[in-house]
Amino acid sequence: MQEQVIVVGAGIAGLCSALRLGGGTRRLLLLERDDAPPEGGPDVAFDQWQRRGVGQLRQSHAFLARLRNIIRDEHPQLLADLYAAGCRDIAFPDMLPPALRARYVPAPGDEDLTIITSRRTTIELVIRRYVEQLPGVTIRSGVKVRELIQDRDASGLIHVTGVIADTVNGREEIRADVVVDAGGKAANLIEQLIKAGAPIGEAAETAGVLYFTRHYRLHDGQEEPPRGEIAASGDLGYLKFGVFPADNHRFSITLCVPEIEHGLRRAVMDGDMFQRICMAMPGMAPWVDPAKSEPVGKVIGMGDLHSRWRSLVTDGRPAVLGYFAIGDALVRTNPLYGRGCSLAAVSAGVLRRALDSGSDPAARLLVYDGGIRAEVKPYYDLMLKQDRSAIRRARATLTPGHRPRVKARLAKSFVDDGITIAARSDINLMRAMMRGFHMLEHPEAWLKRPANLSKVLSYWARGRRRNAAAYAPIPGPDRPELMARLGLDPQADMLAA
Repeated sequence: MQEQVIVVGAGIAGLCSALRLGGGTRRLLLLERDDAPPEGGPDVAFDQWQRRGVGQLRQSHAFLARLRNIIRDEHPQLLADLYAAGCRDIAFPDMLPPALRARYVPAPGDEDLTIITSRRTTIELVIRRYVEQLPGVTIRSGVKVRELIQDRDASGLIHVTGVIADTVNGREEIRADVVVDAGGKAANLIEQLIKAGAPIGEAAETAGVLYFTRHYRLHDGQEEPPRGEIAASGDLGYLKFGVFPADNHRFSITLCVPEIEHGLRRAVMDGDMFQRICMAMPGMAPWVDPAKSEPVGKVIGMGDLHSRWRSLVTDGRPAVLGYFAIGDALVRTNPLYGRGCSLAAVSAGVLRRALDSGSDPAARLLVYDGGIRAEVKPYYDLMLKQDRSAIRRARATLTPGHRPRVKARLAKSFVDDGITIAARSDINLMRAMMRGFHMLEHPEAWLKRPANLSKVLSYWARGRRRNAAAYAPIPGPDRPELMARLGLDPQADMLAA
């Protein structure tokens, strides 16, 4: 008899669970609180699909190579469907700085370093329609899961055996062998388990930023600007920004503002102010030139950006049986790094391995927890370090006369004058670094290889003068200049030293 699996949520995490668990070996039932997507193509989905449970639905997205490779290798027809809907590849040579691109020679493995890019609504629409056709998979929309059905064994350990949900037929009890919680960052089922006494570990901290996104449409007959020496993305300390090419002549721009920049984050919500900020960035200005494109809709803000790590195993013992959390319900990351969807797909692969390992629920959970720690935790830990560094940098920008300590200056120099310059100068180092970025290996493995580290140290030792040609142009104005251009008080939000 086939195992019955309930997946709570049919967003990216739920759909990835179906992609990697489905195919006929199990019966999967996806329960989605929101309505099914409207009939029609990507533009209809973007304009009309309401997803109350997905706050980031219309934020910028780019889908890393790890996710694309999983789709390519396990579901080639889905990849073809995505292309047919207008999704596009950004290949490894497209991401190179001009000097490296000019002398680029393809090498084995470069094809694995390819991003697939589209609006989130487009990729979710296409994956959902594909998943609906998989053997043994059913999606029910408009179903609000209220609570888990819980039993306890003699030791008090909770065993989940199903869910209770509000459906068109009223309150319904749905039983299953396994419940997968893909309910996203606002999922409350795991909160119910914690309140019921399940010893689920949790650690969280703020990402220190807010997101502001606007979508654009290229005018008829217009093409995307060529990628030049000045990048269309950058980090100015007080502001991060990026252009995200999408499907069907659309693109989006996201401005990422530190929480402590109160004046700037208020200003950026105004459409005219958003446009003026974009025009002040040399790499973005060609994209938003009114002769090239027009904005579609208003500026969309997103706050409450917190990182969160939860563990279903405590001191080597399962906290609950028959229940697995996946995606943001388990591990929530800063969307700045674009890893959320890929981490969900990786986690779904770990879950498949756990369920295939045997029928014992405790053993399955231990396999799952071990896989998550091995394949997800390294990226989470690196993100925390990067977020903490960015928060310190934002505070330093607002602190008059701030001078970093020697250790901090050395660490920053190693990144800016060593790692970055080495990668922009040596294409093999760029390849190695991109493998970590795209989650094809441990994110810091490439730098721990003696040959690679030696090259980085060599470039760092050369000094800024000898490496001058490898530095990227400054991507935008400093804070006082931008604030002056916008008519904002540059002294606003300054902190005491």
